[in-house]
Amino acid sequence: MEWLQSLGLLGLFLGSFLAATIVPFSSDILFVGILAATKQTVACLAAATAGSFAGSVVTYEMGRLGKWEWIEKWLGISPEKLDKQRVYISKYGIWLALVAWLPFIGDVMVLGLGFYRTRRLLTYILLLVGKFLRYLFWTIVLTV
Repeated sequence: MEWLQSLGLLGLFLGSFLAATIVPFSSDILFVGILAATKQTVACLAAATAGSFAGSVVTYEMGRLGKWEWIEKWLGISPEKLDKQRVYISKYGIWLALVAWLPFIGDVMVLGLGFYRTRRLLTYILLLVGKFLRYLFWTIVLTV
């Protein structure tokens, strides 16, 4: 993904966006590289957070398009088990949005939050906070 690095902040936004969708890619290395190369702390933090958040919104909305029948048919999960998970997700699951940046499972969690139709605005806010804190962590590590 060297071509993304050559695009600078736009590349950071695009890379962060792609990494927050179902594309298997991590934006952390890209963020660290662009931040080290440009020394534009605030701009890098904003570009990476915005891209990652936008990618998660797309993933969340894709989950909202999901249908119970598809999950039952293609994954063989019973309606009872889906309903049990829905109750749990409705009660506690929205907080998973804070850790949606986790490698491998984060995108699946966001897709699930959309599928179970968590409260959209609160989910978006928690996604944004979690994504920002992720890149803030790397910013602090690199600038201290």
